[in-house]
Amino acid sequence: MTSEAKKIGAITVVGGGIAGMQAALDAANAGFKVYLVERDISIGGVMAQLDKTFPTNDCSTCLISPKLIEVARHPDIEIITQSEVAAVEGEAGNFRLTLKQEPRYIDRAKCNACGACAEACPVEMPSTFDEGLGVRHAAYRHFPQAIPATFAIKKLDRAPCVRACPANLTVQGYVQLIKAGKFAEALALIMDRLPLPGTIGRICPHPCESDCRRQELDEPVAICNLKRFAADRVDWDSLPVPDITPRPEAVAVVGAGPSGLSCAYHLARDGYQVTIFEAAPEPGGWLRYGIPEYRLPREVLRREINYIERLGVKILCNTPVGAPGRTIDDLLTKEGFRAVFLGVGAQDSIRLPVPNADAQGVLWGVDYLRDSASGKSLDFTGKKVVVIGGGNVAMDVARTARRQGGQVSIICLE
Repeated sequence: MTSEAKKIGAITVVGGGIAGMQAALDAANAGFKVYLVERDISIGGVMAQLDKTFPTNDCSTCLISPKLIEVARHPDIEIITQSEVAAVEGEAGNFRLTLKQEPRYIDRAKCNACGACAEACPVEMPSTFDEGLGVRHAAYRHFPQAIPATFAIKKLDRAPCVRACPANLTVQGYVQLIKAGKFAEALALIMDRLPLPGTIGRICPHPCESDCRRQELDEPVAICNLKRFAADRVDWDSLPVPDITPRPEAVAVVGAGPSGLSCAYHLARDGYQVTIFEAAPEPGGWLRYGIPEYRLPREVLRREINYIERLGVKILCNTPVGAPGRTIDDLLTKEGFRAVFLGVGAQDSIRLPVPNADAQGVLWGVDYLRDSASGKSLDFTGKKVVVIGGGNVAMDVARTARRQGGQVSIICLE
């Protein structure tokens, strides 16, 4: 039997509906400290959902509002929302509860319940409070008289499209911003993690769309094209540069391809002094010298690289690293760089292991695309061209050769 000395003068009431609120008030008025635990964002229960209550046809809000206010103002009642009981230990008179509480994502200490967040929020979803008959914003409260009156954001697990995205972009966020016509805000959200939105919006294989749940209804959301749309709708020359607190450390990036540019972009936003060393005449790496221009226009890539340079990144072209006079050790010891990032890419073609693979007239995909992008295009007018392979490089080779006048055939296992 629990001794009187070990008993705790506090009561936990689980459930914030009509019964829970009345029980909390009865216990608190009897002198107990009461913890009212509710799994929703506000108390009131199902009663708060009813427009009319039978048999008197009274307004449910008129009935429960005084009770809500009484509970909220009672000095001995502490309301704990978005919580469920995970474990109960102890014995009668001395229980210990473990609660699992979801984050509210809106600071209750700062929120004054003005509703500006809901007005600005572009995300709409079915309202569970209205049994799916209406919509609400991601920032919401169930009704104006709700207790607590502060707004909340309820987040589930990451969406399948976000999990599939290699850049971990906030897909729902920028899609909803585009829907609301907030193109600059959508681009800013994309570029928080991805510095080349217009480029990637044209060439990305978009695994996000393969996992999009919308396809269970009709077809996936055009996530990749929407990214491109946001990038094409803004004036890049007037795109604002964020306020950056400079740091003294300098970082060298070897290679101005997508990985090198991305690394430099994020380092520059963190305030580091970044210099990119590129062996080719122009920056971009495989984006510039591998992706054909009909897929990725040069001006799109150039405008995004220009923006990276506006962040303070220096790009030195025709400056290879590794030759005598500028080795990695030289960068670290003589030129004052604190770190070196290597983003040299994979620039060799896969060789076909068959006899006479190096015979005259045999061209390798990567080399051929690089030469074509560098202005060394061939004239295949009236000639037959056979492309062996069915991947992205093979398709780029086939379409480039066709544009150069060739009669193209493709041999592949697919």
